[in-house]
Amino acid sequence: MKSAKVVNRLKRIEGQVRGIQKMVEDDRYCIDILTQIQAIKAAIGKVESEVLRNHARHCVRDAIASGDEDDQATKFAELIELFEKVKR
Repeated sequence: MKSAKVVNRLKRIEGQVRGIQKMVEDDRYCIDILTQIQAIKAAIGKVESEVLRNHARHCVRDAIASGDEDDQATKFAELIELFEKVKR
C-alpha cells in the first residue's frame, strides 16, 4: 500500500514532531507544547483511518473477491485483533 496522501501526512507529522522538539529545547510554554502534541495525535489518527480504509478497499476486498476462505478469515481476524487492541 503506497498512498501519496498517507506519505504526505506523515511528512507533515515528522515536521510537527521536529517543531515540538525545538519548542522543548527552547523551553517554550508547556501549554503551547501540549497543544502541538494534541495536533500531532489528531494527525496520526487521520493517518490511521486512511490506512485502515486502504486496507479495507484493497486487502480485504481482494480476499473476498478471491473466494479463498482462509485468506478471508485471516484478513477479518487481523481486523478484529486490531480493534481489540484499540479497546485496551
